[in-house]
Amino acid sequence: MSHMLKLGLPKGSLQESIIRLFGRAGYNIVVPERSYTPFIDDPEIECLMFRAQEIARYVERGVLDAGLTGKDWIVESEADVVEVENLAYSKTTFRVYRWVLAVPEDSDIRSVKDLQGKRIATELVQATKRYLERNGVSAEVEYSWGATEIKTPEQGGLLARGVSREC
Repeated sequence: MSHMLKLGLPKGSLQESIIRLFGRAGYNIVVPERSYTPFIDDPEIECLMFRAQEIARYVERGVLDAGLTGKDWIVESEADVVEVENLAYSKTTFRVYRWVLAVPEDSDIRSVKDLQGKRIATELVQATKRYLERNGVSAEVEYSWGATEIKTPEQGGLLARGVSREC
């Protein structure tokens, strides 16, 4: 009996682009509504769906043999995994993205040093803390759910930021 490959796929906003990506490679994936176990037309692959944030940790722990997730989540979790291929895909395009720090144009913040003592809202808390530490900056970093870029100083003193993911 051959080994079944347990493949982690991201559920949520990247789900449809992943299905299209596999379609371009000749695979047909069907995700039943409200299911975490999609069907794939390869008898040697078992697909399981997780939040993209969890996939690298599950590969590291051996729950999955392989998985597709953003580099941001590998960096954030510090998962000890091997990146087999850098696939350029997203919800809307096949371009590679960069991480960016975004502030209003009229902001006094012009470099990472200007973040000293500020509060930063991000989904990538640990990666942001490590980045600030490497740059000798002390700032409060808090987790942000959803549309972080809308959180302005008027809404609780949070620093507006934008991150586009490198996948």
